[in-house]
Amino acid sequence: MAKLLLIDALNLIRRIYAIDVDQQGVSEQQVMQSCKARVHNACKKLLRRIEPSHAIAVFDGERSWRYHYYADYKHSRKPMPEPLKQNLPLIAEGFKDCGITAFFPEQDEADDIIATLASKASNNQVHSVIVSTDKGFLPLCSDNIGIYNYFSQSYTGHNEIEEKFSVPHHALTELWALMGDKTNDIPGVKGIGKKTAIELISEFGKVENALNDTALAATTRRKLEQDLDNFILSKTLVSLQTDINLGFNLSQLRVIERK
Repeated sequence: MAKLLLIDALNLIRRIYAIDVDQQGVSEQQVMQSCKARVHNACKKLLRRIEPSHAIAVFDGERSWRYHYYADYKHSRKPMPEPLKQNLPLIAEGFKDCGITAFFPEQDEADDIIATLASKASNNQVHSVIVSTDKGFLPLCSDNIGIYNYFSQSYTGHNEIEEKFSVPHHALTELWALMGDKTNDIPGVKGIGKKTAIELISEFGKVENALNDTALAATTRRKLEQDLDNFILSKTLVSLQTDINLGFNLSQLRVIERK
């Protein structure tokens, strides 16, 4: 039975690199070789744990549609260290040496590629596991799509999501669009923080429902109506695309066993 392993490559690599780069008395090349070896070791563990028939590690392309849609998207985020950026092809060998396809898209973000693959697999009743610590994948969580944190060696399910965010997994995009997301410089609605956003979702489910309900508090209604454009913009930014044209299919991602 087919099972698809989807690795958010830079999410894994950057955390591994952060450990290696702080070591004293090692050269840049030694850091890169160590990072490649750790990635390879991580992949071996993932293959043993998840036992996929197909696997891919997806990198980020250059400036996705979100940067063109909203000029301030991720503008305050620190750029990737140049030595790491230059050595990504070397580190990617860590995936390939385990028989895992390493994919470098031209422009698309890894999040959208992975969401597309997971959704297509799910529609064909193929189970997939997304390996990432990025909360952006959590809305995809379902019977056919698992979210796995390599570093804590744990899955995140619907109960854990609701416990952490106080809303169901399917309402996360609504929550982030309302309160914004500082890590990605997504604005949200002015004057609406986490508490109000959770209360609104708990009572009405969606912003659209809230605006059509006379029970909505006047102050909250005013904030929503005055900043509705930012809500729409923010929701577009936090929503994963699941219809990216990939140029390859599942059969090309079969794990190639290496001796």
